Amino acid sequence: MITPGPRPTPPTPPAPPAPPATHARPTLYSTLRRIHLSVALIAVCTAGLSLTALGLTALRVYADHNLRLVARSIAYTLEAPVVFRDEAAAAETLSVIAAGEDVTTVAVFDRDHQPLVTWQRPGQDRFPQLRRLAGDLLTSGPVEQPIYHESLQVGSVRVAGDPIALLHFLLQGTLGLLACLLLTAVGAHYMSSRMIVHIIDPVRNLMRVAHAVRSERAFDQRLPPARIAELNALSEDFNVLLDELEAWQNQLQHENRSLAHRATHDSLTGLLNRAAFTEALEHAVHTAAACNQNAALLYLDSDDFKGINDRYGHAAGDAVLVGIAQRIRTCVRESDLVARLGGDEFAVLVGPLRQPEDAVLVAEHILAVMADPIALPDGTHIVAPLSIGLAVYPFHARAGSALLHAADAAMYGAKRQSGATWRSAETVPPDAHV
Repeated sequence: MITPGPRPTPPTPPAPPAPPATHARPTLYSTLRRIHLSVALIAVCTAGLSLTALGLTALRVYADHNLRLVARSIAYTLEAPVVFRDEAAAAETLSVIAAGEDVTTVAVFDRDHQPLVTWQRPGQDRFPQLRRLAGDLLTSGPVEQPIYHESLQVGSVRVAGDPIALLHFLLQGTLGLLACLLLTAVGAHYMSSRMIVHIIDPVRNLMRVAHAVRSERAFDQRLPPARIAELNALSEDFNVLLDELEAWQNQLQHENRSLAHRATHDSLTGLLNRAAFTEALEHAVHTAAACNQNAALLYLDSDDFKGINDRYGHAAGDAVLVGIAQRIRTCVRESDLVARLGGDEFAVLVGPLRQPEDAVLVAEHILAVMADPIALPDGTHIVAPLSIGLAVYPFHARAGSALLHAADAAMYGAKRQSGATWRSAETVPPDAHV
């Protein structure tokens, strides 16, 4: 006996790939804002770097020129002490002059280029690296000026500028430049924001109106004028397009209403046709059943319509039908329904009724007004009597079609009786399912 082994497990199908993540699209406002901020930042940085380079160059030229003026002034003042080699006088005069200038060291040499006197500003041993870096950046090095006496060089003076003073001046200028750049950036940001608003507001209005037109068919919406010429032209063109769409919509609605009216109404009398009346009858019966009310149906037919057509022509027959429709309409309430079922047959749905006997009053009122002659197109007046069949829900039928059939049968009973009268339908037994 062979024992079967375990069945192999089928491979697990690979999971379906996950749908790609949808990233939110950037708005036009954020895109324009980012572009304007980038342009403003680039412009401010470029201007700042350019002005900084220009300022450094100007400061360097100014420092060299000022240092030469200081060296020239010292050389002119120390002419006499150098000629007589008076070191004490030279040192005293040099200390007075150099102390009031932005210099660090001053060395005076005789005609043999031997040091005569040297002056150095106190505190030069602090921050040596910073002084060296500032000196390389802001100065061109020491300046040497010859000392002349009667057009003969009797010595020279070497002057080294103070880079810390220049650095302090540079920092003050840099702070002022940063303040100006900050104000410029704020102004550029404000102007760009205003410009973005002038662009975004018309676009948002266009989006709002387009959405309202698409979702709500609000063709009466209009765009306000825009400040920018191109956007204003776009708004005007869109408004003209909305005018055309609104006109087309009104025309289409009018045509739809006309078609709907033609589909549910008789073209000659303007009354409901058979299909619309049958649907309204079923709805009225359901409503009466739900509310425990009564509703009456009157089925009307002309007693001599064929003879009128034969004697007076079809135009006269049409005039009689229109006259019958108008007179029936005047005998019922605004909420009651009147229909032309076809040919010379009419129907009236009266409901709700306070009591079933009210339908008899309506039928007798119609018969009374039809006793008056109807004017024909040729001026002739004729009488067009009617026979009326009367059926009341739920006594004569409990369904719309059955109620119509019962009223029709009652109408033929009135015709056989004598015409120009009304007759009620047969009462339905309580246990009948009609």
